Amino acid sequence: MLPLSLLRTAQGHPMLVELKNGETYNGHLVSCDNWMNISLREVICTSRDGDRFWRLPEVIIRGNNIKYLRIPEEVIDMVPEEDLSKSKVAGGKGDSRGGRGGNRGRGDGRGGRGSRGSRSEGGRGTGRATGRGRGY
Repeated sequence: MLPLSLLRTAQGHPMLVELKNGETYNGHLVSCDNWMNISLREVICTSRDGDRFWRLPEVIIRGNNIKYLRIPEEVIDMVPEEDLSKSKVAGGKGDSRGGRGGNRGRGDGRGGRGSRGSRSEGGRGTGRATGRGRGY
């Protein structure tokens, strides 16, 4: 189960959102996007220390401020199973993202730049202080 599919299934249901700064928001989920920005309606906001409360008609929360979400158990049971084959690249290399090294499109992916050749062999030389000019 993926987090965004869980959030999309939870639309219209009550939930609790705790932010990194300690504030909590209780309300009904209206919408969410791919960055986990969420919109809640009929919201009760609780301060960090829990001594102040606000009732708000609607709140939009930026996804990177969310610490955790509490969603009712029945919503978790409603989430459709994801087809994991969707995440694989069709017809291409599936391993071309992330990691270190590897073939990045130049050469054979075995590291190094190989010999540059000498000027007499038609190469560009090593570039070591040969001065300016034509290199004769």
